[in-house]
Amino acid sequence: MDARLQQYEDRMKKAYEFLESDYNTIRAGRANPHVLDKLRVDYYGTPTPIQQVGNITVPEARIIQIAPWEKSLIKAIEKAIMASDVGITPSNDGNVIRLVFPELTEERRKDLAKDVRKKAEEGKVAVRNIRRDGNDALKKLGKTEISEDEIKQLEDQLQKLTDKYIKDMDALMEKKSKEIMTV
Repeated sequence: MDARLQQYEDRMKKAYEFLESDYNTIRAGRANPHVLDKLRVDYYGTPTPIQQVGNITVPEARIIQIAPWEKSLIKAIEKAIMASDVGITPSNDGNVIRLVFPELTEERRKDLAKDVRKKAEEGKVAVRNIRRDGNDALKKLGKTEISEDEIKQLEDQLQKLTDKYIKDMDALMEKKSKEIMTV
């Protein structure tokens, strides 16, 4: 790998990792604690991730249990969950908060699968934009520093990188779609 292309590979890798983390927040039938990753709780005036104010466990396939380290946080955590797009009403027994995930309907599964495809397409567009940026930078270099043959080689390497990350994103999309559609 040419050092001049390293920054573009790093950016493509970040686009892939972003897609992967985005997929982790999509719930697929069973409870996944990652659906809470983006939620913040008002902890003494500071927006704090839920993971930092309590213990999150998955005692059963469709239940997430949050045990706050301070009982006074139960209301704040419930409020954050209600305000989010998780779509589940929390219940508590005074000590822990439980999120019970209902079975997904066929229609909801199809909507989620559509959303997964849309996010993958956005990721692939980001990778293609990075490739375009790289090609533009190479053309500018060609006017001053390197030969046309070198530019052609670097463009080919950049295209191979692009193809690799798009293929990886497609595989990730297929895996997540399959996970969502499995009843």
